[in-house]
Amino acid sequence: MYSAETRSIVVSVRPAYLEDQSEPESGRWFWAYTVRIENQGAGPVQLLARHWKITNARGKLEEVRGPGVIGKTPTIEPGKFFEYTSGCPLDTSSGFMAGTYQITAPDSGERFDVRIPAFSLDSPQAPRSIN
Repeated sequence: MYSAETRSIVVSVRPAYLEDQSEPESGRWFWAYTVRIENQGAGPVQLLARHWKITNARGKLEEVRGPGVIGKTPTIEPGKFFEYTSGCPLDTSSGFMAGTYQITAPDSGERFDVRIPAFSLDSPQAPRSIN
């Protein structure tokens, strides 16, 4: 599990290689990742947008931006969390992801970025290295 905290918002990520959806012989590997966003602050927060940086084993960077996550822009009350699972294909047997969520505090209208920790995507076929 990978974890980062920004302004009392804790983001934890648990990646998992999906062998049944991967086709290494065709140059396609697939991972699922489960993200938990926990509000340890004093007021509610709402997730507005995401910005992912996805890097494959050759160093090729792809950036993905968009509203919300999995079609939702959840409001997370103090002491509560929101959890979701999504997926990522790569054309190499390993890589890594990192990024940010844009969050707003509805009480004040303030917007700020929350860090998503960098996490490794490694398949059983990947040579073991630190990404």
